[in-house]
Amino acid sequence: MEEILKKLDVHIKIFRPEFYDRLKIPLVENDIQMLEIQYNIQIPKDLRRLYQWKNGQESSCYDAFVNNSMFIPLEEALDIAQELALMIGTDFEVENWWNENWIPIFHNGGGDYICYDLKGIFTGNKGQILEFWNRDYDRNIIATSLEDFLDLLNSYYEEKSGDLDEFLTVENRKGYPRKFNVG
Repeated sequence: MEEILKKLDVHIKIFRPEFYDRLKIPLVENDIQMLEIQYNIQIPKDLRRLYQWKNGQESSCYDAFVNNSMFIPLEEALDIAQELALMIGTDFEVENWWNENWIPIFHNGGGDYICYDLKGIFTGNKGQILEFWNRDYDRNIIATSLEDFLDLLNSYYEEKSGDLDEFLTVENRKGYPRKFNVG
Protein backbone atom coordinates (compact mmCIF):
# COMPACT_ATOMS: atom_id res chain seq x y z
CA MET A 1 0.00 0.00 0.00
CA GLU A 2 2.85 2.39 0.79
CA GLU A 3 4.28 2.25 -2.72
CA ILE A 4 0.87 2.67 -4.31
CA LEU A 5 0.16 5.77 -2.21
CA LYS A 6 3.61 7.22 -2.97
CA LYS A 7 2.98 6.78 -6.70
CA LEU A 8 -0.51 8.25 -6.40
CA ASP A 9 0.86 11.24 -4.52
CA VAL A 10 3.40 11.91 -7.28
CA HIS A 11 0.85 11.42 -10.06
CA ILE A 12 -1.64 13.85 -8.58
CA LYS A 13 1.07 16.43 -7.81
CA ILE A 14 2.36 16.27 -11.38
CA PHE A 15 -0.85 15.92 -13.39
CA ARG A 16 -3.31 17.79 -11.13
CA PRO A 17 -1.42 20.25 -8.92
CA GLU A 18 -4.44 22.50 -8.29
CA PHE A 19 -6.50 19.50 -7.24
CA TYR A 20 -3.66 18.20 -5.06
CA ASP A 21 -3.78 21.47 -3.12
CA ARG A 22 -7.48 20.83 -2.39
CA LEU A 23 -6.84 17.46 -0.72
CA LYS A 24 -7.17 17.64 3.05
CA ILE A 25 -4.29 17.10 5.43
CA PRO A 26 -3.71 13.53 6.61
CA LEU A 27 -5.23 12.14 9.77
CA VAL A 28 -2.85 11.08 12.50
CA GLU A 29 -3.30 7.81 14.36
CA ASN A 30 -4.92 9.52 17.34
CA ASP A 31 -7.56 11.13 15.07
CA ILE A 32 -8.46 7.74 13.64
CA GLN A 33 -8.62 6.13 17.08
CA MET A 34 -10.99 8.85 18.28
CA LEU A 35 -13.26 8.22 15.26
CA GLU A 36 -13.14 4.47 15.92
CA ILE A 37 -14.38 5.09 19.47
CA GLN A 38 -16.99 7.63 18.35
CA TYR A 39 -18.42 5.32 15.67
CA ASN A 40 -17.70 2.00 17.41
CA ILE A 41 -15.77 0.65 14.44
CA GLN A 42 -12.35 -0.80 13.67
CA ILE A 43 -10.82 0.87 10.59
CA PRO A 44 -8.86 -1.71 8.55
CA LYS A 45 -5.15 -1.13 8.04
CA ASP A 46 -5.35 -0.28 4.32
CA LEU A 47 -8.25 2.16 4.75
CA ARG A 48 -6.50 3.66 7.76
CA ARG A 49 -3.37 4.16 5.66
CA LEU A 50 -5.35 5.92 2.89
CA TYR A 51 -6.64 8.47 5.38
CA GLN A 52 -3.17 8.87 6.86
CA TRP A 53 -2.11 9.89 3.34
CA LYS A 54 -4.95 12.41 2.77
CA ASN A 55 -8.24 12.90 4.60
CA GLY A 56 -10.44 13.30 1.54
CA GLN A 57 -10.86 16.52 -0.38
CA GLU A 58 -12.25 19.91 0.57
CA SER A 59 -16.04 20.07 0.47
CA SER A 60 -15.86 23.08 -1.87
CA CYS A 61 -13.86 21.07 -4.43
CA TYR A 62 -16.12 19.26 -6.90
CA ASP A 63 -13.39 17.75 -9.08
CA ALA A 64 -13.46 13.97 -9.39
CA PHE A 65 -10.87 11.99 -7.49
CA VAL A 66 -11.76 8.79 -9.36
CA ASN A 67 -14.73 7.41 -11.36
CA ASN A 68 -16.54 10.75 -11.40
CA SER A 69 -16.55 10.70 -7.59
CA MET A 70 -15.06 12.85 -4.87
CA PHE A 71 -12.94 11.59 -1.96
CA ILE A 72 -14.91 11.71 1.32
CA PRO A 73 -13.15 12.71 4.56
CA LEU A 74 -13.21 9.84 7.06
CA GLU A 75 -15.49 11.36 9.69
CA GLU A 76 -18.02 12.28 6.99
CA ALA A 77 -17.76 8.77 5.50
CA LEU A 78 -18.45 7.16 8.88
CA ASP A 79 -21.33 9.55 9.49
CA ILE A 80 -22.89 8.68 6.11
CA ALA A 81 -22.42 4.95 6.75
CA GLN A 82 -24.08 5.24 10.16
CA GLU A 83 -26.97 7.28 8.80
CA LEU A 84 -27.62 4.83 5.96
CA ALA A 85 -27.35 1.85 8.31
CA LEU A 86 -30.13 3.35 10.44
CA MET A 87 -32.38 3.20 7.37
CA ILE A 88 -32.00 -0.58 7.00
CA GLY A 89 -35.36 -2.26 7.62
CA THR A 90 -37.34 0.95 7.23
CA ASP A 91 -36.43 2.99 4.18
CA PHE A 92 -34.23 0.16 2.90
CA GLU A 93 -36.38 -2.96 3.00
CA VAL A 94 -34.46 -4.89 0.34
CA GLU A 95 -31.59 -6.96 1.75
CA ASN A 96 -28.23 -5.32 0.99
CA TRP A 97 -29.80 -2.20 -0.47
CA TRP A 98 -27.36 -0.78 2.04
CA ASN A 99 -25.24 -2.88 4.38
CA GLU A 100 -23.91 -1.78 7.77
CA ASN A 101 -20.50 -3.18 6.76
CA TRP A 102 -19.98 -0.67 3.94
CA ILE A 103 -18.02 2.54 4.35
CA PRO A 104 -18.50 5.05 1.52
CA ILE A 105 -15.11 6.51 0.58
CA PHE A 106 -16.00 8.24 -2.70
CA HIS A 107 -19.28 9.89 -3.78
CA ASN A 108 -20.65 11.51 -6.91
CA GLY A 109 -22.78 14.11 -5.12
CA GLY A 110 -26.01 12.36 -6.11
CA GLY A 111 -26.26 9.78 -3.34
CA ASP A 112 -24.13 7.15 -5.09
CA TYR A 113 -20.99 5.80 -3.42
CA ILE A 114 -17.90 3.72 -3.98
CA CYS A 115 -17.61 1.74 -0.77
CA TYR A 116 -15.10 -0.22 1.22
CA ASP A 117 -16.72 -3.52 2.23
CA LEU A 118 -15.65 -4.59 5.73
CA LYS A 119 -17.19 -8.08 5.52
CA GLY A 120 -17.11 -9.09 1.88
CA ILE A 121 -20.83 -9.13 1.20
CA PHE A 122 -21.68 -11.28 -1.86
CA THR A 123 -18.18 -12.85 -2.11
CA GLY A 124 -16.65 -13.20 1.35
CA ASN A 125 -13.71 -11.05 0.20
CA LYS A 126 -13.22 -8.53 3.02
CA GLY A 127 -11.93 -5.16 1.85
CA GLN A 128 -13.37 -5.37 -1.66
CA ILE A 129 -14.55 -2.16 -3.31
CA LEU A 130 -18.14 -1.96 -4.52
CA GLU A 131 -20.51 0.53 -6.06
CA PHE A 132 -23.72 1.60 -4.34
CA TRP A 133 -26.25 3.19 -6.69
CA ASN A 134 -29.09 4.69 -4.70
CA ARG A 135 -31.72 4.14 -7.38
CA ASP A 136 -30.45 0.93 -8.97
CA TYR A 137 -30.40 -2.66 -7.82
CA ASP A 138 -26.86 -3.45 -8.93
CA ARG A 139 -24.04 -3.61 -6.38
CA ASN A 140 -21.04 -4.25 -8.56
CA ILE A 141 -17.71 -5.13 -7.01
CA ILE A 142 -15.15 -3.12 -8.95
CA ALA A 143 -11.90 -4.19 -7.26
CA THR A 144 -10.69 -6.97 -4.99
CA SER A 145 -9.21 -4.47 -2.55
CA LEU A 146 -8.53 -0.81 -1.91
CA GLU A 147 -4.93 -1.40 -2.91
CA ASP A 148 -6.05 -2.89 -6.23
CA PHE A 149 -8.43 0.02 -6.84
CA LEU A 150 -5.76 2.65 -6.18
CA ASP A 151 -3.32 0.68 -8.33
CA LEU A 152 -5.87 0.93 -11.16
CA LEU A 153 -5.91 4.69 -10.63
CA ASN A 154 -2.11 4.79 -10.81
CA SER A 155 -2.25 2.82 -14.05
CA TYR A 156 -4.76 5.33 -15.39
CA TYR A 157 -2.35 8.20 -14.70
CA GLU A 158 0.54 6.30 -16.28
CA GLU A 159 -1.43 5.46 -19.42
CA LYS A 160 -2.98 8.92 -19.86
CA SER A 161 0.28 10.80 -19.19
CA GLY A 162 -1.47 14.07 -18.50
CA ASP A 163 -4.27 13.69 -21.09
CA LEU A 164 -6.88 13.17 -18.37
CA ASP A 165 -10.62 13.16 -18.80
CA GLU A 166 -12.68 15.03 -16.23
CA PHE A 167 -14.27 11.85 -14.84
CA LEU A 168 -10.99 9.97 -14.19
CA THR A 169 -12.65 6.65 -14.91
CA VAL A 170 -10.46 3.67 -14.19
CA GLU A 171 -10.87 0.67 -16.44
CA ASN A 172 -11.77 -2.75 -15.22
CA ARG A 173 -9.31 -5.56 -14.71
CA LYS A 174 -10.00 -9.04 -15.94
CA GLY A 175 -13.02 -10.45 -14.18
CA TYR A 176 -14.26 -7.09 -12.89
CA PRO A 177 -16.69 -5.66 -12.30
CA ARG A 178 -18.35 -8.62 -10.67
CA LYS A 179 -22.04 -7.97 -11.00
CA PHE A 180 -24.50 -8.53 -8.18
CA ASN A 181 -28.12 -7.45 -7.82
CA VAL A 182 -30.23 -6.99 -4.74
CA GLY A 183 -33.96 -7.50 -4.47
